[in-house]
Amino acid sequence: MSFSVVIVAAGGGTRAGPGLAKQWRAVAGKTVLRWSVDSLLQAGAREIVVVVGPDGEALADAALAGLSGWRTAAGGATRALSVQAGLKAIAGPADEPVLVHDAARPFVTAAHVAALLTALETADGAIPALPVADTLKREGPDGLTTTPREGLWRAQTPQAFRRDRLLAAYAAWTEGEPTDDAQVVEAHGGRVAIAPGDPRLMKLTYPEDFDMAERLAGGARMTRMGQGFDAHRWGPGEAVWLCGVRIDHDQTLIGHSDADAGLHALTDAILGAIGEGDIGDHFPPTDMKWKGASSDLFLEHAAGLVAAKGGRIINVDVTLICERPKIKPHRQAMRARLAAILDLPIDRVSVKATTTEGMGFTGRGEGLAAQAIAVVEM
Repeated sequence: MSFSVVIVAAGGGTRAGPGLAKQWRAVAGKTVLRWSVDSLLQAGAREIVVVVGPDGEALADAALAGLSGWRTAAGGATRALSVQAGLKAIAGPADEPVLVHDAARPFVTAAHVAALLTALETADGAIPALPVADTLKREGPDGLTTTPREGLWRAQTPQAFRRDRLLAAYAAWTEGEPTDDAQVVEAHGGRVAIAPGDPRLMKLTYPEDFDMAERLAGGARMTRMGQGFDAHRWGPGEAVWLCGVRIDHDQTLIGHSDADAGLHALTDAILGAIGEGDIGDHFPPTDMKWKGASSDLFLEHAAGLVAAKGGRIINVDVTLICERPKIKPHRQAMRARLAAILDLPIDRVSVKATTTEGMGFTGRGEGLAAQAIAVVEM
């Protein structure tokens, strides 16, 4: 079923502590907003409108770099006005389902979306909700009294509606600022269904909530590995590039670019870890644009793809296989160069070298080979 999304990200989030508003802060290396946008796009959202405050457009561009299928809209002075601005910015069928989601709830999943859309088929609105489990107390003039919890639910987001139905309900709303969108539809005579809620759909409000979110995000992330291999033959020359470092030598490696086998193997390892093919897919040797190009560009590109997917490189390990030149005198410079390109601490970068004891094409001095492993957290 086709659906669109409005994500409300215009608030100041002051209760979360000083600094950036909570939707722009990072959880497990990814902004709170990006967690939701990533998941909702993967769940099949046709269009996502992110409603932002006065300075939010640039922040959204940075937070969602590399993603498509979303755009921003200017928010209003209240959440209700921001929701209406987002609804009006959507281009599509008036009766298309729309999910309204708080940016401060980062852990929405495709399963949540599917349950909401199913519940919406026989109702005017659908919300994820959890039954109240704690004992409720109400403070009055004479102290505390216990409030029965039977039939009480904790409403979450995203909440699902037909877009024209929700806009009509807001147009008729006269009771001040609503606490959620379902309240507006209820007041307009609509029936709101309950879909299964999830404790992980928590709203980040206070500083301690971010500690809990980090723990939850850690369990939701996956460690992936990729390997790469490259080889080039020797030819006439006076220097060779290996792992981004120029080494004076009586030969050079022959290739379409600078033939840096170490960087090529590592680029392929990173691309492999994220399922993005190999270096030839991104930089075809038939394209003269890359003739003699520095292989730094290839490695930077692969690292950028990892970041665009919301991942991060954990560590890399490169092994150079050759009889000459001697690698050990240059190994620390190579590690430093790789660390700089990948923005990693140097203790997460390894460069090693070995020979094949005179055997094979490397042993005979016909060429040089490199292999690499990259570990990426997604």
